Amino acid sequence: MTYPTIRLHPQKHRRVQGGHPWVYSNEIVMDGATKSLPRGTIAAFYAHDKKFLGIGNFNTNCLIAGRILTPHLIEDIGEDWFVSLLENALALREKIIAEPFYRLIHAEADGLPGLIIDRFDDALCVQLNTAGMERLWPALEAALHRVLKPRSIVLRNDSFAREIEGLPRETSLIGEEIETPIHVRENGLTYFADLRGGQKTGWYFDQRDNHALVAAYAKNAESVLDLYTHAGGFALAAAKAGAKKVIGVDSSEPALALAQQAAAHNKLSSQCDFVRADVFEDLERRITAKEKHDIVIADPPAFVKSRKDISSGGRGYRKLAKMAASITKKNGFLFIASCSHNMELPTFIEQVAAGLNDAKRTGKILHTCFAAPDHPIHPNLPESAYLKGLLIVLRD
Repeated sequence: MTYPTIRLHPQKHRRVQGGHPWVYSNEIVMDGATKSLPRGTIAAFYAHDKKFLGIGNFNTNCLIAGRILTPHLIEDIGEDWFVSLLENALALREKIIAEPFYRLIHAEADGLPGLIIDRFDDALCVQLNTAGMERLWPALEAALHRVLKPRSIVLRNDSFAREIEGLPRETSLIGEEIETPIHVRENGLTYFADLRGGQKTGWYFDQRDNHALVAAYAKNAESVLDLYTHAGGFALAAAKAGAKKVIGVDSSEPALALAQQAAAHNKLSSQCDFVRADVFEDLERRITAKEKHDIVIADPPAFVKSRKDISSGGRGYRKLAKMAASITKKNGFLFIASCSHNMELPTFIEQVAAGLNDAKRTGKILHTCFAAPDHPIHPNLPESAYLKGLLIVLRD
């Protein structure tokens, strides 16, 4: 296959040559032919001296204009190529996760920029977040049917990233109608997820290992408070581990309904109480009431959605740490997380430490946590290491 050629400015090839999967628009020679390429075109990228760099998708309207699919000059980015990558990703997940509930494709880290695939047994939830991946969907769909034979595929093409790429935001279903909500098996529990209307792809597989980690400290705990509980991930894990009372707080009524359904299904309802509230307002009430909990979990949505939000988002994590620490018992545990890739780990630790100081609490970090291994990190793309968490034991 003959690919359109995209050439980089002098000295602008070194990052890509070193393995970085993105090419920025200001690094590309934007001549008339390049600017006229259709959105999502597969193209061959070359350095200014005509040295080949890779095959990738191109979108002239985006800051990240190029996304490298392979550093090799292969003839066809098609169904067979997708099958090979899917089989590799599947083999890895089957080594590390016992049941077929996991993130199968984690974008650049699995060699497929702009693509997210979460597996729920014989149902898949797919996000095509770039024009390039949207253009390749027919070949990808065929490959998915060859490798996994899914009964249903939910296309959750409703992310903000698609607007940046000039794509519509929409949700659709391919194949059989799926049960709503769908079962999710994790760490010996059955949870429930809404693949078509829930947050993101319906479930946060990235916290799987952290659910188990925090639950290990919950045996015989008198009280566990799970802030931003969503569908009960941390809360039910703590209850199953033996916590006597677990409170989950979230502002989403549909998410709390899923948590309550899962509590009933797992025969944990007597230990669990789910509260609909704004988390900061709920924390204010608990501080005023002088509550204390053995474990407090704070796993909020992204406070830092772009670099311009780092300052305000950092203040948000500091405030959350202060308030959560204020209602954690002496020698109790605080787990706090950030899913903002722009909030780097050292800065996150600084903000959490400042929040503890504001609460006049001291402590020590027992675990620094990241996403589960079905969310691998691309070694040349720090943005893929988005999730970080701290498990802290608090003293006076």
